[in-house]
Amino acid sequence: MQIVMDKGSLEAFLIEHFPQVGPEFAIDAVTEEGIRVRLLTDDKHLRPGGTISGPSMFALADVGVYLAILSRIGPKALAVTTNCSIDFMRKPVAGADLVADVRLLKLGRVLAVGDVLMRSNGEGEPVARASMTYSIPPK
Repeated sequence: MQIVMDKGSLEAFLIEHFPQVGPEFAIDAVTEEGIRVRLLTDDKHLRPGGTISGPSMFALADVGVYLAILSRIGPKALAVTTNCSIDFMRKPVAGADLVADVRLLKLGRVLAVGDVLMRSNGEGEPVARASMTYSIPPK
């Protein structure tokens, strides 16, 4: 799949259309394989017990797949999540950013399916895996 929007274009798109998302997420790289996105964690992302909350992990997966799709189809703000499944595998490291590697498994005219592996920054083992399906708006 050809890259249509690079890291800079995606960041500019977020600033213009989703300024509420910008301060919490960073785009590390857009590659032929997919995209790497990071949740810049702080205390508001933690739940009791000192781990990153499930909703924060969902947000990272959701934003990651959304940006991966836009990187391939261009700035279509109305792409929306239609399904999500997350497997929580181990406790994320508190105080470390959460990094997501996103691959698009299918990019069709109407639907896109993405796979997300999330790791605590600097750790090798994934903490969660998500499968996300998005609806792509008609042209």
